[in-house]
Amino acid sequence: QPEVLARILMLWLQAFDYQPGISIAFQDLDYRRVEAWLARMLELDPGFQYPLLAASRLYGEVTDPDKQRRMVAFVAARFDEDPARRWQWLAHAVYIAKHRLVDLDYALRLARQLANAGDHAAIPNWARQMHIFVLENMGEIESAKVLLGGLLDSGEITDPRERWFLSQRLAELEQRVAEEKAD
Repeated sequence: QPEVLARILMLWLQAFDYQPGISIAFQDLDYRRVEAWLARMLELDPGFQYPLLAASRLYGEVTDPDKQRRMVAFVAARFDEDPARRWQWLAHAVYIAKHRLVDLDYALRLARQLANAGDHAAIPNWARQMHIFVLENMGEIESAKVLLGGLLDSGEITDPRERWFLSQRLAELEQRVAEEKAD
């Protein structure tokens, strides 16, 4: 069974860094090979989510920016194959790009990939809206304000608490724009 083999490979990969008498830090692994193993697991079982969790939460959390980028790129490349089940890994990749890599342009590209995934009811609104808040962090307040206002006007947001929260954020953005114009 390919599904069973995928899980055995995942256990082997996770155990590889800790062998009798030695311990290898995740940072010291060959990430080209790690990526190849993770890809192979997904080929064996496309529904297996653990390789993407490992890429984004385990191997993507090392302090080496090149290795982080490799894992984020892996998650982004595999996202479109099954957005409804893989959105959370791409959302975490946005977080890594924004906070760990401190690359807002990259975070915005990833967040837009998530927002443009199509109409997948399984992807929560907060994840689809990440690009708005990345724009805000980039200082693109007017763009964020327009997108947020359009989102609220679209009627897509039906939860009253979510509408209230986003309305408050919109008011904050409008206040910031007004303050910037006054200066």
